[in-house]
Amino acid sequence: MTDPKRLLIVGAGAAGRALAAEIRDSADLGMVPVGFIDDDDQLQGTVVDGLPVAGGTHTLVESARELRANEILIAIPSARGSLIRRLVLACKQAGLPFRIVPGLRAIIEGDVHFEQVRPVALEDLLGRETVSFQVEPARSVVTGRTVMVTGAGGSIGGELCRQLLPLEPAEMLLLGRGENSIFEIAGELSAVAGATRLIPLICDVRDADRLDVLATRHEPDLILHAAAHKHVPLMEDNPEEAVVVNAGGTANLVRFARQVGAERFVLISTDKAAEPTSIMGATKKMAELLVRHAQKQNGKTRFMTVRFGNVLGSRGSVVPHFMKRIAAGQPLPVTDPEMTRYFMTIKEAALLVIEAMVLGEAGTTYILEMGEPVPVLELARNLLVLSGYDPGDGGPGIEIVGVRPGEKLHESLLDPGEQLERSGSELIHKASCRAGDPDAVAACLPDLLDLARRGDRDALRAALATLLDRPQLDDSAAGCDES
Repeated sequence: MTDPKRLLIVGAGAAGRALAAEIRDSADLGMVPVGFIDDDDQLQGTVVDGLPVAGGTHTLVESARELRANEILIAIPSARGSLIRRLVLACKQAGLPFRIVPGLRAIIEGDVHFEQVRPVALEDLLGRETVSFQVEPARSVVTGRTVMVTGAGGSIGGELCRQLLPLEPAEMLLLGRGENSIFEIAGELSAVAGATRLIPLICDVRDADRLDVLATRHEPDLILHAAAHKHVPLMEDNPEEAVVVNAGGTANLVRFARQVGAERFVLISTDKAAEPTSIMGATKKMAELLVRHAQKQNGKTRFMTVRFGNVLGSRGSVVPHFMKRIAAGQPLPVTDPEMTRYFMTIKEAALLVIEAMVLGEAGTTYILEMGEPVPVLELARNLLVLSGYDPGDGGPGIEIVGVRPGEKLHESLLDPGEQLERSGSELIHKASCRAGDPDAVAACLPDLLDLARRGDRDALRAALATLLDRPQLDDSAAGCDES
């Protein structure tokens, strides 16, 4: 018979005590709690529920050794990311496996059980909470309807499809230009589609004629437009593509929504559209303004925008890039020690986009609650810690490489003059006093598309700079690295 694992629990609060009791009562778990560590001075050196509190979190390595623990359970649901990072590094130094309880939101919504314990993930190190999704209001909007997701083969588009499917739409139109990515997401979803009819559509959003044809075959009630070019330095090198896809493609989808009489249209935007310094950000700002212009026209469709920051783990984002370099033993390139970014998880972003669609106020720009901006240098250190390396002592290390074309040191979620208003959801805000001239952007779009198709980059940059009153766009140098 195998000896039970000896479990040291970090946190002698309600969550830690509840888990200790459950473990004791469940012999089939193959574990036995041997003690706590906790930073409450009044608990240290005492006995809680029959278990010793061996010390504070700074004693993890020594306490684990003294208690002969061979696994660590982090049970501090309100812990900040900085504490989790320190504990993970201590667990690595002790050479012990470790797991974590759900976040505070999960604790509030239900009892903590051992089956909820899971490995530590990057979002724990960043201190992000799990979204509390309101299912029934979403069902009232989605169930039995036809939903279209553009860019369905991408990270955000694919996750939107995954989170929409349990709401039981009658049909889901999976639109994208890459046949392989659409084939993959359709195959994945088919296993759990139930009664929902999945309809893969190979279509490039820049192709207005193709969308005209689709408008004769499908009538989506809800359109979530996630298709876009998103790489900042790549779009500095390819401004024509950014304009044609991000601005022209959005205009085509707006027209399509009107043709089919869609009830709601949601543009997925980015924090880089606020005070844009890059071509990518400028073209997403144009997309936002085109959606606002569309709402000013008479029609059935409710047009809205959802703006948020970077998504952890999305395809092409910094996290997979860093993880590949760690696996190869290569240093992690950080552009500037002071650079910060807003981050959220893919699932979190998708659920909040759906919730914003459900709120559905016509003409609104919704801003997702992103928490505090995270230093990219800190993110790199977090990934090294999760991979078993001490950022300050050996391993792949970190290399400062300099800011790339179009990048900001610090992103903003708001344009100058914009203010946040309540929306009815604590994690979703509305932007007031929005900047820009929607009518001017709509009027200038044909000329910009003509410049893009002719490949006149200098004139295109100058026109964008003038249109959006962002003179720095005309002076941007070209780059080619991934954002």
